Amino acid sequence: MSTAELRHWARARLRAPADADALLCACAGRGAAAIIAGTPAKLPPHRAARFRKLVARRARGEPLAYLLGEREFWSLPLAVSPDVLIPRCETELLVECALAHAARRSGGRPEILELGTGSGAVALALARELRCRVVATDKDAAALRVAARNRRRHRANMELRRGDWFAAAPPRRFDLIVSNPPYVAPHDRHLREGDLRFEPKSALVAARGGFADIAKIIRGAPRHLRGGGALLLEHGFAQGAKVRAMLAARGFRAITTRRDLAGHERVSGGVWRGKS
Repeated sequence: MSTAELRHWARARLRAPADADALLCACAGRGAAAIIAGTPAKLPPHRAARFRKLVARRARGEPLAYLLGEREFWSLPLAVSPDVLIPRCETELLVECALAHAARRSGGRPEILELGTGSGAVALALARELRCRVVATDKDAAALRVAARNRRRHRANMELRRGDWFAAAPPRRFDLIVSNPPYVAPHDRHLREGDLRFEPKSALVAARGGFADIAKIIRGAPRHLRGGGALLLEHGFAQGAKVRAMLAARGFRAITTRRDLAGHERVSGGVWRGKS
């Protein structure tokens, strides 16, 4: 089969023809323009075999990002693997909220702590935009290896630390704490759909109806925040009211929630003004 024939074969088997093109470009090692133009060529047998296998896996539902080993976030190409969540556009709202808070605080570069960094997407975006050092933690060693690859790739000023939530945090206070923690309830039907079927459950699922890890972070954050510092959390579309109530009960003020592009409540946070 020529490259053009392979492309036609794959596009007929996948729901999204663009996925076939992306996989073919990855296997061919050539630019998309040449492939789409139908330049006469043949893939070496080992590349053609790899392409067929990837198409079969994509047809079974495996996420394109895992097959390609990469996903863009905040205009940054990032390495991803099944050890980490696939960075999503909804999470870019967490970055936007963090940047807005940093802009409101005067003086110097903010000190930022990210909990549960996964691929390092949020920490990398903040380190680049604010030109500051970001401390990023994760309890999973495999996830930290992916984050370290991305740190090297983008030469980011990011410190990686292994541990569960605040157990890995250094003994100092921060201007901003951000997190996209697990917030899906254990029996949520969405776990059986789409990309979620293949993503690490430890990064998705939380006990207590999806609130266990959010509660831990809210409870522990004041001991790691400076006065006037903020905590920002991504959460599920129906969790905003409860997260706001939890923040208020812990003593946070100026509590707000931002909606994503679909109109769903997605990021909530508050400012810490009291003593821990």
